Amino acid sequence: MPNIASILKAEISRVARKEVRAEIDILKKASAHHRASIAALRRQVSALEKELRRAAKGSTRRVPVDDADGADESGPKRRFSATRLASHRGKLGLSAASYGKLVGVSGQTIYHWEQGKARPRAAQLQRLAAARDLSKQEVAERLGAE
Repeated sequence: MPNIASILKAEISRVARKEVRAEIDILKKASAHHRASIAALRRQVSALEKELRRAAKGSTRRVPVDDADGADESGPKRRFSATRLASHRGKLGLSAASYGKLVGVSGQTIYHWEQGKARPRAAQLQRLAAARDLSKQEVAERLGAE
């Protein structure tokens, strides 16, 4: 008899573990889904808070500007790359000081940007983007005029 009892007990344990495992898998899937939803909601809240700060900042400091400056602010976001700045300056054959004059900053600032020790501000990024659109001849004319 003890043999049948132990076999019956083992079988009941096995079936119970199987049932519990199936229920736990369902709970794990639901938990993962809820965690993903929470993460998405947190990202959305973060983006909305950032947008709210930007809107609040813009409404408190509304300064009238002419059309040229307004177009630059609403333009595309500019990215900065130190190596691209250095290669563009090399392509034009300019020293850091002359490239700085072209952009409206010092040569030391250009050097720091290229070394990655500093990053340009938004207005400076706009001027760098404008300088990238110039040909070698246009750059020479602008530097000669200054």
